[in-house]
Amino acid sequence: MKEFWLGRLSLHALPHEWFTIGGTIGFILMPLVALAILIRIKGWKWLWGEWLTSVDPKKIGIMYFIVAGFMLLRGGLDALMVWLQQALAPSTSVLGAAHGYLSSDHFQQIFTAHGNIMVFFVAMGFVFGLINYIVPLQIGARDLASPFLNTLGFWLYVGGVVMVNMFFGLGGEYAATGWLAVAPLSETQFSPGVGVDYWIWSLQISGIGTTLAGINFIMTILKMRAPGMTLWKMPLFTWGSLCSMLMVVAIFPLLTATLFLMFFDRYLGMHFFTTALGGNAMMYTNLIWMWGHPEVYVLVLPAFGVFSEVVATFSRKRIASYTSQVVGMLGVTLFALSVWLHHFFTMGAGGDVNAFFGVMTMVIAVPTSVLVFGWIATMHKGRIRFSVPMLWFLGFIGIFALGGISGVVLAVPPADFQLHNSLFLVAHFHSNVIGGVLFGIFAGINYWFPKIAGFRLNERIGKNAFWCWIVGFCLSFIPMYILGIMGATRRLDHYDASTGWQPFYIMMFIGGLVIAAGVALQIIQVIASFLQKRRLADLTGDPWDGRTLEWATSSPPPSYNLAAIPEVTTRDAFYEFKNQGGLPKTQYEDIRVPYNTASGIYIAGFAFATCFAFVWHIIWLVVVGILGIIVCVIARTFNDNIEYTLTAAEVEKIEEDRKKRTESQVLEDGEDMSVWEFMKIAIVWALGLIGFKRRVHGN
Repeated sequence: MKEFWLGRLSLHALPHEWFTIGGTIGFILMPLVALAILIRIKGWKWLWGEWLTSVDPKKIGIMYFIVAGFMLLRGGLDALMVWLQQALAPSTSVLGAAHGYLSSDHFQQIFTAHGNIMVFFVAMGFVFGLINYIVPLQIGARDLASPFLNTLGFWLYVGGVVMVNMFFGLGGEYAATGWLAVAPLSETQFSPGVGVDYWIWSLQISGIGTTLAGINFIMTILKMRAPGMTLWKMPLFTWGSLCSMLMVVAIFPLLTATLFLMFFDRYLGMHFFTTALGGNAMMYTNLIWMWGHPEVYVLVLPAFGVFSEVVATFSRKRIASYTSQVVGMLGVTLFALSVWLHHFFTMGAGGDVNAFFGVMTMVIAVPTSVLVFGWIATMHKGRIRFSVPMLWFLGFIGIFALGGISGVVLAVPPADFQLHNSLFLVAHFHSNVIGGVLFGIFAGINYWFPKIAGFRLNERIGKNAFWCWIVGFCLSFIPMYILGIMGATRRLDHYDASTGWQPFYIMMFIGGLVIAAGVALQIIQVIASFLQKRRLADLTGDPWDGRTLEWATSSPPPSYNLAAIPEVTTRDAFYEFKNQGGLPKTQYEDIRVPYNTASGIYIAGFAFATCFAFVWHIIWLVVVGILGIIVCVIARTFNDNIEYTLTAAEVEKIEEDRKKRTESQVLEDGEDMSVWEFMKIAIVWALGLIGFKRRVHGN
């Protein structure tokens, strides 16, 4: 009877190691503190009604940012733990530790969690946040094609976030198999615990949400553009997002199928990827990398779109050769699907296969180079403003070039035989993902923050954060290239002191601390900007002299985005409108607005319960979860009351009230607050938190 109700759950599943106990306490305290604050300020009803159940893509985008930001801190802490372990690893360590402070198993769990979190729940979260907020504004759409699918995709992503951290509280272990759960190590024979099951179902639930979101964005971009906006008049960030979502729809079903095959191996005793009874571990490697390598381009293509918008705006010029930029993105999308096998040149596929994939890996550098040369040509003779978004672009150029050059080296099979399993490969990957994806995200957030929040970010603190990232990256990853050439393998939790590697590992850890300082400054930048928001306010809706339609509305925009959808005749639509004297006179009209709904939360909740039940073999909960999903989907399908009409008169009143509020605002003069001044204020606020909350509630 106990097995029927609890499956494999027992008291042994409770946390019993220092890092799981600490993580459990942290993940329990955070929601409890948040709940206590909400109860204190009586904000729960507002949070539920205005945010959690919202179908507004702008609010969903902001929620993506918040969750991804927390996961960035979580994944960054894992990285620091890995680097500290490696810095202390030699038995004759100058810091006096024997083989570091982590066991080999704990090290591999942290290593695996870091990779999963950073790719699936940080980079994907930030990218989807930007697409949610900006793409409908750029194409002149009021919403997405399916507001419900959008909120469902977000809450499935949140379910994955919770699942990837569940091992802290129940199970006491995560997968120790590498971030892509290498087979057959991920099979029950070698990983009998629940760590791999948590890995499978955290990726499964979030991956299904990603697929739904990809379909939704494709339909929105193809069918809901403003009148006159043909595909060849779309902003380049929208093009990058479209190419990215086309790849999502192509590859994420493959990930879903692969995870189900592994689940069948572990749960039903099948042998797709085992070492016995006909299993083939290399089939798993092919399948996971057929998804895994294009996934990098899923992340980087929207970042390329961000850079195109930033370079054109801050060079005060039209993008050089728009057609080449679009063709470059399409070329990257096409070639990215044919390079996955370079991840295992060493498997013995033969010279012909290795040669083909080596050549394709080099060929993909051609459309990427077209994009880079287009950005450089745009900057040529431009009146460049070195604002924070432009700095992130320039940092990307240097670091991404380093990653590209090292990638060409790895594309040569004989060189890859020597470097494949080394830290050289890890450094190459991070050069592309940090330089290309994260720097693109940071550029986009700094660029569009005034549109999102209604005020600009503090430039001084933002520049300090940028330089911390650049210096920290160089300290952390250039030694990795050197260590890789010296023979240091990846996933190495300890090594012999005679290798001479320890100084480089110590340098990597110091670099990680500098990057952590950069992250701290980014948090301070947001908070300090909030404190200075009257002086940094964006009252025009166009603080950068932008070129595309998102700058044609107020900051932040109303729920319906634009009061009237303009007729688009050129590529840089808003810039042309400004040159012609402004937007056409607004003709207000009735707008259909979707109701908020909690259906996405309920479906995602039942999906999470189903995944949790599969992890612990609780059959009755699997049945309840699946039935709950079916009932919620049917109820939503037969609910016809999903929209209401905002009349033209109501829209006009909202717009007039907004204009009056804008005209009544007065900017405050004064010097920027320094980092040290802000830190002093933050300490005072922390000591007087209760009083601060009372003041906020009173206001």
